[in-house]
Amino acid sequence: MTTPLTLTSRQRPDAPTVLKAVGEIDMSNSGALASALEALPDRVVVDLTEVEYLDSAALSVFFAHAEHVELLATGLLLPVLEISGLTGLVTVREVPAGADRHDGPQAPEA
Repeated sequence: MTTPLTLTSRQRPDAPTVLKAVGEIDMSNSGALASALEALPDRVVVDLTEVEYLDSAALSVFFAHAEHVELLATGLLLPVLEISGLTGLVTVREVPAGADRHDGPQAPEA
């Protein structure tokens, strides 16, 4: 059975593309994640703040695309990303659960 996963992307000229994932990412749908990352430009911020579960198939996709992804995640997923070693290869930013993320990552205030 396929696990529910929704992927949407948003491109703005002044910021990296944001790929938002909602649901669960596992072996049954990790191919869709890989295809989405392959179709997007060089730098992609993957918003995992509404992902409830990911397995080794999802981690494999992130490892394969480590050179051009940044991850946004809540505290729920951070231990998995750390134990896998992914945090040593890609930027992972923690977003508090329930935080307002209208347009994805924001430029730092001056």
